[in-house]
Amino acid sequence: MLSMPSDAAAALKDMERHIHLASQFVEGIDYAAFESDTRTVFAVIRCLEIVSEASRRLPDALKARHPSIPWKDIAGAGNIYRHEYEDVAARLVWDTVQLALPDLLAVIAQEIKFTGFASDEHRPKG
Repeated sequence: MLSMPSDAAAALKDMERHIHLASQFVEGIDYAAFESDTRTVFAVIRCLEIVSEASRRLPDALKARHPSIPWKDIAGAGNIYRHEYEDVAARLVWDTVQLALPDLLAVIAQEIKFTGFASDEHRPKG
């Protein structure tokens, strides 16, 4: 097991929790239902903002272990969600949840296991 600063461990747990939440919010619906449900779109965007912000607290060594993850894009996406919100398309948010988050979640789970931090305690219930 590798030692990791507590703020990085907290960031991993935050990312894991909000990826699970975003996935739960879109579970069982298709894109048309997602796009027309403003509340769900906003909830998922908020989850992605938190994932973005938390990613900024991860050590460079962790990011270097996973070069296939677009860390700079993840960190930069938060700025778009917060400051260029009028340009955030529901399709991009949907595609992020469907296509990008599963790979990111796998890396996070691997890192949590690698560092010895329990992950189930932050998984949303129900």
